[in-house]
Amino acid sequence: MTEKLYYTDSHMKSFTARVLSCREAEGKIEVVLDRTAFFPEGGGQSADTGKIGEAQVLDARERNGEVVHYVNSPLNEGEEYECEIDWMQRFRRMQNHSGEHIVSGLVHSKYGFDNVGFHMGKDMVTIDFDGDISREQLREIEREANLAVAENLKIKTSFPDEEKLKRLEYRSKLELTENVRIVEIEGIDMCACCAPHVSSTAEVGIIKLLASERRRRGGEGVRISLLCGLDAWEYLCKIQDNNSAVSAMLSVPREETDKGVERLLKDNEKLRARAAELGREAAKLRTAAIEETEGNICIFDSVLEEPALREIVNTAMEKCGGIAAVFSGSDETGYRYIMGSRSVDLRANGKTINAAISGRGGGKPEMIQGSCTAKAEIIQEFLSNFKI
Repeated sequence: MTEKLYYTDSHMKSFTARVLSCREAEGKIEVVLDRTAFFPEGGGQSADTGKIGEAQVLDARERNGEVVHYVNSPLNEGEEYECEIDWMQRFRRMQNHSGEHIVSGLVHSKYGFDNVGFHMGKDMVTIDFDGDISREQLREIEREANLAVAENLKIKTSFPDEEKLKRLEYRSKLELTENVRIVEIEGIDMCACCAPHVSSTAEVGIIKLLASERRRRGGEGVRISLLCGLDAWEYLCKIQDNNSAVSAMLSVPREETDKGVERLLKDNEKLRARAAELGREAAKLRTAAIEETEGNICIFDSVLEEPALREIVNTAMEKCGGIAAVFSGSDETGYRYIMGSRSVDLRANGKTINAAISGRGGGKPEMIQGSCTAKAEIIQEFLSNFKI
């Protein structure tokens, strides 16, 4: 059985170990060492990566008490190697995982809700709780979590015997009875967990709750997204840079970008209303100039919005015996189209029309809309000759 050094020293960055076995299985090279600090995937935390000698450790899994390391090149059985884990990757994961324990412990003690799901992704950590937590309550949890960081509380791990385990009140998603590893954060949390953690809450660094949403599966409750430590710092740097850029563009202080955006949206809404009004007036002018015909009407436009274009089609339908069509766009970018008719079943003829103008779209018998890539000359020629 592999000696699991990550249980005795979660901060071990390098070590020496002897290769007990090295074999190829299913296209992968599997290596078992007599001792290892490489944590295999478990407890919601991904496996460590790093090096054994010159071989890259790509993954690690526990199997029958042994830690199997998946490497990119073979190693000699019986030989000792210098091993090194990717420490920065491990440390960031420990910061996030220990921070998650702090948050989950506080939520459980204050509101009685259980952590029923935990995922440590590449860019975000998520926790699922089986009860609803308000925004104000989450802000208070975040505040208390960061106070716990500032208090530099010890984080202890142990394997209590069966009798002691029965007397402990600890969080666990599963019913465990033997070889249970307990992670205790003094006065904050006690939880069954197999993953390595930092030694004190101070090492966690900042804890930032980023978002909360209703759980999509599994009944009531919320899913919280968070980041801790260096990951949280990098995220907040990006947010600050973005906010600074928005502040400069809107010419407002960085702490008032929300007001600047609100003002911009209001101004934009006024402009959209004015543009719609002008569009309606332009549509009236365009339709007033349309002459009545027994054939089709084809109009090209690169300025008006869809409501105005639809008004043109509605009016043009009354002035033609065939199809009234409006195309918005250009030969370079392609066209959006709206077609209407009182006499032609456009839905029934949709495939023929779209095939002719390299388009796609559909709708009702009296009106269809879509997009096409044919040039204006081809579109015009088709509609000039198309008859039912």
